[in-house]
Amino acid sequence: MTATSTLRTGHIGLNVTDIERSLAFYRDVIGYEVLGEGKEEGRRFAFLGQDGTLALTLWQQADAGFAARNAGLHHLAIEVDTIDQVRTHESALRAYGVEFAYEGVVPHGEGATSGGIFFHDPDGTRLEIYAASGAGAGSGAGASEQAPVPDAPTCGFF
Repeated sequence: MTATSTLRTGHIGLNVTDIERSLAFYRDVIGYEVLGEGKEEGRRFAFLGQDGTLALTLWQQADAGFAARNAGLHHLAIEVDTIDQVRTHESALRAYGVEFAYEGVVPHGEGATSGGIFFHDPDGTRLEIYAASGAGAGSGAGASEQAPVPDAPTCGFF
């Protein structure tokens, strides 16, 4: 088979247990815009994105929260432009009462300058907000000097 185009991830779909709770979290805390909704009983969903571009779809189809030991999604990583933006999200998430897997912004691995924050949504789905640079040793005030998981990717074990 010959590729005729470059593949890109279009959007992520998450099953949730309570669409209103998850919608509030991803809209009010994470900052996604609601691009569309289905409100028919038994067929609830929400399309979320930025600047009119779809990034995430929530589907109210789950009976239980995220199970890290089941096959499927490991975590959802959301990239921002700067570590300062990561820290802004961290403050908003703390005000919302979110608990973090690690304290503060941490690097993706020993010696890495990319890094971010690691936490869970209301259904327990693992989330990461990160920047490609600005974390890690020598990256500035407030940056963690060491990766929290030795010899492995930080984002793999929270």
